[in-house]
Amino acid sequence: MGAENVENTDLLIVGAGPVGLYAAYYAGFRGMSVTVVDALEQPGGQMAALYPEKQVYDVAGFPAVKAQDLVDNLVEQAAQAGPRYLLGQSAQTLTDTPDGVTVTTHRGTVVRAKAVLITAGIGSFTARPLPAGTAYENRGLRYFVPKPAELTDADVVIVGGGDSAVDWALALEPLARSVALVHRRPQFRAHEHSVRLLRESSVRLYTPHEVRRISGEDHVEEVEVRDLGTGEIEHLKADAVVAALGFVANLGPLTQWGLTMRGRRIEVDRTMRTNHPRVFAAGDIADYDGKVALISVGLGEAALAVNHIAPVIDPTLATVPGHSSDGI
Repeated sequence: MGAENVENTDLLIVGAGPVGLYAAYYAGFRGMSVTVVDALEQPGGQMAALYPEKQVYDVAGFPAVKAQDLVDNLVEQAAQAGPRYLLGQSAQTLTDTPDGVTVTTHRGTVVRAKAVLITAGIGSFTARPLPAGTAYENRGLRYFVPKPAELTDADVVIVGGGDSAVDWALALEPLARSVALVHRRPQFRAHEHSVRLLRESSVRLYTPHEVRRISGEDHVEEVEVRDLGTGEIEHLKADAVVAALGFVANLGPLTQWGLTMRGRRIEVDRTMRTNHPRVFAAGDIADYDGKVALISVGLGEAALAVNHIAPVIDPTLATVPGHSSDGI
């Protein structure tokens, strides 16, 4: 294997979402060299790939911030650390070395690091299909809305009751000709603030309803829904159907690294360390008693992890840093 396929770094961050990007900045602040690997072709993780136009409300200092703007700011902030990005590459194997670990990507790149921080979110993700409409995939049925403007002046039916369904309904309301939201239950699983905005909006709510059939010649034209309480059938005009039914997450090779798991997440202690002394985790992929899955919490976990990684990389470094205003 050629030397050009070998990376030497203090800290390898697996996952270039918001938590990984902030960790890259903070590691640079603590004087570490940083390499970031991500299976996607651009930084930002699920936020940038699935809903870049979504407004995010739980980040300190921002009453509201568009997801892509937040990602762009995090990339700019991380640039202060001069991270080396390995995008379009997924981490595959982890092996121990006398003074660290070696991680190999699916493209054969070898990263020699003194520590690893996993910030891979939910891992790779595949949308759950809408059984009644699979024949219309790419013909009006979609699972993501990265660019809401594409549905300007369209009649849109959204299926689902979680954050993505509600957020997309709110984002499309001022753009689309009409928006209808179909959910099997009267209650929504989305954030309370978003649900309140939804109920105050012009979005037509069909709950508890289910989609029975999608029809149209070459493209979606109509959605048949059934009231689960009365059995009544309604036909909704539609140019587009957004199936926001969640994702099937896959951590892939990370599950073979010998790390202690809690279901689909990696167990960490109060320092964000896994059962491997040189592997830490932060963000949605990390789990511990009392965990709250918010972006703001994940950003704090990233800083916590990096500060505890510092003495692992260099025993002369203290866990507690100075103030950022003091410089490095």
